[in-house]
Amino acid sequence: MISRRGVLAAGAALAALGWRGATAAPAPLTLTAADVHVADYPTVRAVEWMGGELARATDGRIGLRMYHAGQIGREGDTVNLARFGALDLVRVNVAALNNAFPLTRVLALPYVFESADHLHRGLDGPIGREILDAFAARGLVGLAYYDSGARCFYNTQRPIVVPEDLDGLKIRTPPSDIFMDVVGGLGANATPLPYGDVFSALGTRLIDGAENNWQTFHTSRQFEVARYWSQSEHSYAPEVLLMSKQRFDALPPADRDLVLDAAARSVPYMRGLWDASEAASRQAVLDAGIAFNEVDRDAFRRAAEPIVAPYLRDAALRRLYHALREA
Repeated sequence: MISRRGVLAAGAALAALGWRGATAAPAPLTLTAADVHVADYPTVRAVEWMGGELARATDGRIGLRMYHAGQIGREGDTVNLARFGALDLVRVNVAALNNAFPLTRVLALPYVFESADHLHRGLDGPIGREILDAFAARGLVGLAYYDSGARCFYNTQRPIVVPEDLDGLKIRTPPSDIFMDVVGGLGANATPLPYGDVFSALGTRLIDGAENNWQTFHTSRQFEVARYWSQSEHSYAPEVLLMSKQRFDALPPADRDLVLDAAARSVPYMRGLWDASEAASRQAVLDAGIAFNEVDRDAFRRAAEPIVAPYLRDAALRRLYHALREA
């Protein structure tokens, strides 16, 4: 997690952007939200849609201001700002949560989910709710999960068909121990970098590649540099929508219910956006001439088994893992 100095710096950025803080007059209330993705990315649009629903339900009394494209800082920065009550809503990938919130690690294990439908069955049920509820102990309210697609490998050097093809490649991971374990365990040189640094790192050859979804590959323009995409689908690690517990607890009960309802209804809205965006991004980068290949999925699954095993020594993770696998 970031230092207190980082929290203060990010808080100063909010102040410069005009955020009024938790001491502002309660009516009308403008919730602040942050996302590292660009304005038309599905997660950004879903949170803004949620804000629109809150505004309609309250005749404009509750609104939402979105700071997209990393205006407030990196994902870890925004999580801490929400914990300290300096930011109301954050959308982050579980990679930004794995170190501080151990139960989220199960969601990032390789091949715990076989498809988007499998992911939805797991997260829409009691196991998904249990993980969201655990955030309350650390100053956050878990509102919802958003799709993040299948993470696949892409690089500047060659097609990846079997795990051995990753040998010697410097592959970017989020700054998360489990993502480093996964990518390193599959054979690459795991190189942790913040999301905003990936494009330049590819261009300067600091890294040879990364792993992420079609939309990120496209909207961040990483496909302009990394021309080899390998459909490994080794992770369906989701996005999480979180709210500051300080802000949530300060709301009247009726407003809390409105927030929970709007967040829940934003999920199917986001999934529809995601499916359309994924298809469009995939087609756009294929039309741009990237080299696409399938991988030996069985070989990747076998290589993932010794990566998963140490995490299953933890009884809580083991229980959650098997429940999700059976969902």
